[in-house]
Amino acid sequence: MQKMRVKTLRKSLGLNQESFGEVLGVGKTAVSKWEHGVVEVPSYQVKLMSKEFNMNPDWFRTGVGEMFNKSDDIIMDLFRKVNFGDNEFHKNLFRAFAKFDESEWIALESIIDKINEETKKQTD
Repeated sequence: MQKMRVKTLRKSLGLNQESFGEVLGVGKTAVSKWEHGVVEVPSYQVKLMSKEFNMNPDWFRTGVGEMFNKSDDIIMDLFRKVNFGDNEFHKNLFRAFAKFDESEWIALESIIDKINEETKKQTD
């Protein structure tokens, strides 16, 4: 049943109804109504859940398959922690990275390579 899957998804993300609703642009009352089966989750909200939480829409509709689409779990876990956490520095760092163009990624990679080389020299 969809109502059970809304709550299962929300809980697996470590969110309360208010935070979950914020991401989807609805209040906690709407989330509560979905979780109690008072109203069905609109299809556009299912699409938004899929996009925002990497949720598998087939799992949501049918209960079949994995809750989340296949991805790099470490990256998704970190993203969820930062995105739903309270640390503004972490959020701003992610926002800055999201705006990087290819040359900036190459520059960052070069800096990290130099740090790794120095670290290796010190441990050899």
